[in-house]
Amino acid sequence: MTVGTQMQQAIAGIQSAAATMKTFALETEDKEAKNEFLQISHQLDNSLEVLNGRQKYIQEQEPQYK
Repeated sequence: MTVGTQMQQAIAGIQSAAATMKTFALETEDKEAKNEFLQISHQLDNSLEVLNGRQKYIQEQEPQYK
């Protein structure tokens, strides 16, 4: 498995986790839990930005990983 493939899988996993947290936030009536789920989803979104930037860098440096 290439670094590019591994990065794509990591990004997909984090996207899925962020979507799950957002769903939990929408479905709960507990305000504290809702805030916690939203906070986690925002942290995951921030991680996604970092990983997407890293993936772009990898693709620019190593075209075979596209």
